[in-house]
Amino acid sequence: MPLPSDYRIIPVPESRLRDVLTLDMWAFPSEHSVETFLDLPSSLSWDRSYGVERTGSADLTAFHAAYPLRAYPVPGAEVSCGWLTWVGVHPGHRRRGILRAMIEHHFADCLAAGEAISALTASEPSIYGRFGYGLAANVLSLTIPRGASLREVPGSDALEVTLAEWDAAAHGELAAGIHRRFGQLPEGLGRPGWATRETPELQTSHASDPQKLRGPHESRRIAIVHDANGRPTAYATFRRSLKWGGVGPEGTVDVREAVALDAASARRLWSVLLDLDLMSRVKISNIPVDDPITRLLIDPRAADPTLFDHTWVRILDLPRALSERRYAADVDVVLEVTDAMLPANAGRWRVQAAAFGHAEVTRTDAEPDLVLDVRELGAVHLGAIPLTAIAQAGQLELRTPAALGPAAVAWSWPVAAGANWIF
Repeated sequence: MPLPSDYRIIPVPESRLRDVLTLDMWAFPSEHSVETFLDLPSSLSWDRSYGVERTGSADLTAFHAAYPLRAYPVPGAEVSCGWLTWVGVHPGHRRRGILRAMIEHHFADCLAAGEAISALTASEPSIYGRFGYGLAANVLSLTIPRGASLREVPGSDALEVTLAEWDAAAHGELAAGIHRRFGQLPEGLGRPGWATRETPELQTSHASDPQKLRGPHESRRIAIVHDANGRPTAYATFRRSLKWGGVGPEGTVDVREAVALDAASARRLWSVLLDLDLMSRVKISNIPVDDPITRLLIDPRAADPTLFDHTWVRILDLPRALSERRYAADVDVVLEVTDAMLPANAGRWRVQAAAFGHAEVTRTDAEPDLVLDVRELGAVHLGAIPLTAIAQAGQLELRTPAALGPAAVAWSWPVAAGANWIF
């Protein structure tokens, strides 16, 4: 369905921030007014921000943008990725093909920028599959009781912890360095999907702590773990909120991020977060399914774990995307791929790689071993969703049954994919 003739996609400069926020409030209702956000740092990259206008009106009827990530982690590599964000259509202009037109524009914009993949976190998971995005990583949310028992880790008790009120100038670079380093561990493997805040706009927006958006919470705090040499090895940013119940305080610690470079530091960090006075529970969202805290808790059920979808991946340039990542085992397989929106991806492709190496991806006339849509290829791209799960759900056709096992191992990765922020 093409964009109606009286609508057009246009670049949106920073000078139109008020128009963007006005449209955003229509697409995503908020308790706050446009004025609340006007003087706050925006996360948008304005050279990758686009709106839709209707002839005869200066108002935005829709908007979308991309974060240009140049070091986005995929299995065994860092690549360019166009992260789709701030997608919204005014409710008075729905069902006119506007969203599809914006997605098509985003794909072309990414390809022009040299980005072989796009990714996003979805406000509504049912939307993006029809555009070829596949769910590639899930994350956990935990609510951990205060004082929850942790397994011992040698050397943990000797580590020092500093607690301070968040200061972007003092703590921003420290936290960013640990965050990026965590995504590169274990050595030689790294964590797919562990995106860092690469752009100045993302960094500034994340570092801000506006009082008018805190609600019942205090200002942001930070806990920093130091090793024997004074080197920071872990941090957590958090806020506390306090209410009083019938038998005393019932406070909550809302942890925004908790990142550690080794097991002892993780254990020490969590021992502090789980023992703050007047608190009853610690909440944290968007942690990878294999985050250290999931193994440190002696009673993981008490943390009330809940699984959420997080990262959706769209393959835009198939041969480049498949050759940029690495593979966990030897593989030599022929894929037949369908792609309704980007025909250049469709057809038969031979993928050959040695264990933990890059692949050679070439077109072929050979009979396919596996037949699947680009949506499913995106779902397995970060190595967290197995090809066997795709097959068992009837989302790929097995032409050569013996090919499934080796391909599933090759496309997997030893470290679970995930990011610990929504963007």
